[in-house]
Amino acid sequence: MNEAKKNQPKISVMGSGWLGLPLAKHLVESGYCVNLSTRNKSKFSLLKLAGARPFIFEIDDINDQMAEFLIADTLIINITSKALTSFQSLIPFIAQSPIKHVLFISSTSVYKNNNRVVTEDDGDESAESPLYQIEQSFQNCPDFDSTILRLSGLIGYQRHPGKFFAHNKPVSNPNAPVNLIHRDDCIGLIITIIKKSAWCEVFNGCADTHPKKRDFYGYARQLLNEPPPLFAESTENQYKIVSNDKIKAQIGYKFLYPDLMNIHFKKMVDKNG
Repeated sequence: MNEAKKNQPKISVMGSGWLGLPLAKHLVESGYCVNLSTRNKSKFSLLKLAGARPFIFEIDDINDQMAEFLIADTLIINITSKALTSFQSLIPFIAQSPIKHVLFISSTSVYKNNNRVVTEDDGDESAESPLYQIEQSFQNCPDFDSTILRLSGLIGYQRHPGKFFAHNKPVSNPNAPVNLIHRDDCIGLIITIIKKSAWCEVFNGCADTHPKKRDFYGYARQLLNEPPPLFAESTENQYKIVSNDKIKAQIGYKFLYPDLMNIHFKKMVDKNG
């Protein structure tokens, strides 16, 4: 290993899917040395192509590669598992490693539908949410600093919202506001949190606007030259509006796609997975 690479800041990214793989590529391009995990060894060539060092393991089956994977300054956990016991088993490994900071990618689904704006500091989380319990497990560990990034529904690239309700699947609760975020903003938020050392925090990641499902998904279908989706008409209108005020104020992030009704979703080919 040459001296320049040896002195690069090191980040381990757990999860190399739709968000994790392009995130790793951006981190490499930003000057970080990146360890990247996958559950499938056949993806190693793709991970190497992104400039990352590949590792294989699953959260439910921690193997002997874990110690080497955790030789880094920062760990980003970006996997879909909600297995509380698996994460509780993982935390001691992290605590014994060189990791100083953990960024856990969570979801705004931890908030209850209170029919109002929800923020990070108002206690609107559901105590029964497995994700919220996992968040608490990380934040309660004194051996490293944890920041929680709660992302709203993910859109962009292959996740075109006009395709969410194919095969005549009806849109439920059509008058409820949507809480969504473009993948480019997810990556931008993560990199900004790391660069600004915004640790021991909880942040929401969500676009500025919250149009009704009826309006937004009708617009998204129009972009595909398709008719509006079916709407399951109902008097039920349970919802939440996720605030992104804290992350904009605290780390100064400016969203690339703040207005959901002004995203054209032209980039349908995604080489990053």
